[in-house]
Amino acid sequence: MAFEPYGASHWAATGLLALIVAVVCVQRRRLRGSKQARIALAAASAAVELAMLADRAVKRDWDIYALPFELCSLMIWLTALMVLTGSRRLYEVTFFLGILGAAQALATPDLTAPFPTLGFMHFFLGHILIVVSNLYMTIVEGYRPTLRSALRAFGWLQVLAVPAAIADMLAGTNFMFLARKPPSASLLDLLGPWPWYLLELEAVAFALCLLLLGLVKLGDRLFPSHNQSPKEGSPS
Repeated sequence: MAFEPYGASHWAATGLLALIVAVVCVQRRRLRGSKQARIALAAASAAVELAMLADRAVKRDWDIYALPFELCSLMIWLTALMVLTGSRRLYEVTFFLGILGAAQALATPDLTAPFPTLGFMHFFLGHILIVVSNLYMTIVEGYRPTLRSALRAFGWLQVLAVPAAIADMLAGTNFMFLARKPPSASLLDLLGPWPWYLLELEAVAFALCLLLLGLVKLGDRLFPSHNQSPKEGSPS
């Protein structure tokens, strides 16, 4: 039995994300400065990816898709490193590209593995951890994106797309959906045909970065006591 989008397991995974984010919001003061919580988030992210790699090793399934050319495959490692080290430079990238990429994947999963297979767990837990980790650093530790960091993140998106595009051309893969739209329903269906949807996607990605930045700014205005201004400043 294949995974069913918007079935019970999909809604349960979405509900898990909402629950964790709610707990982070409620417990933000208690969690602030907790190295244990950040280590746990980083360890969980690494464990999810290592479990997938171990499964591939056991099954000897080492095709090109084992390479971390998908946006979220890169983001989960960078997010884990960002949370562990507190790097603001990494936060600039993972906040925008990680949250937007993971949110799109969670909303329209390109997945066939049903619950409770490892493929299902890897997909949903990995994307949930990307979102939760970046929101944790924003809500709990007071990190804040800026317009400049949004521009830098958009620039990094172009850089990260280069090896994915090369792999797509040489191996016929579809990393980052640069070669074609996914077979399952996705937000890309609202755009034009290849290759024109790639240009449209650039505009959409930049607009979403600005939207995400705007949501953080709005949250700070609505809940000024939640804004941890001592953490703001130049990334390190």
